[in-house]
Amino acid sequence: MNYFVTGTDTDCGKTYVTSLLVRAGRAVGLDMVGAKPFCCGSRDDVEILATASDHVESLDALNPAWLKTPASPLTCKLLGESAVNISCVLESIRHLATRHASVLCEGAGGWLVPVAEGYTMADFAVELDWPVIVVARNQLGVLNHTLLTVDNIQAKGLRVAGVILNHVEKIDDPVRKMNRQILEKMMTLPLLTEVLYGTSQLPLPAGLFHE
Repeated sequence: MNYFVTGTDTDCGKTYVTSLLVRAGRAVGLDMVGAKPFCCGSRDDVEILATASDHVESLDALNPAWLKTPASPLTCKLLGESAVNISCVLESIRHLATRHASVLCEGAGGWLVPVAEGYTMADFAVELDWPVIVVARNQLGVLNHTLLTVDNIQAKGLRVAGVILNHVEKIDDPVRKMNRQILEKMMTLPLLTEVLYGTSQLPLPAGLFHE
């Protein structure tokens, strides 16, 4: 089973969570890899995914479009970098999925990040047509950001497989501790798991993957 992994915002921990899922899958014998079709700025995220995937694929296979400016792909183009060939990126990710039982395809930034004029990361996900996992950064605003993201994904006709609540800071905050409870009550889809700060191992959420 393949999934597109999006987030409520930049630096919500998409790569961190995706790498944990890939490691967990491979630990139980699943042929799973993590991909990042668009990478802007440092390629560290791709290196992390490649390591989690046991380096069974090259960096270019996992990341067909690498732009050097840490900004949206559209901003990179406006600053003088080459425009990405979206069709080639789609073909590369689809071909990757023919070689493995499961691909976790991580978007760049949040759900509506612009990739090209009139084309967003959401449009790429729609063309890919895989169920979506939402990584939500547990902080002030996560309720609104998560519900808006989920609503827009569903409005575009894609299935949301669930939400993963990620703690990016070690803060003992009673408000943040309530966010999972509130999200579970407000959403009609599963909150798959909660990733605590510093987690190095994560069991696969039930029902997502099948051998």
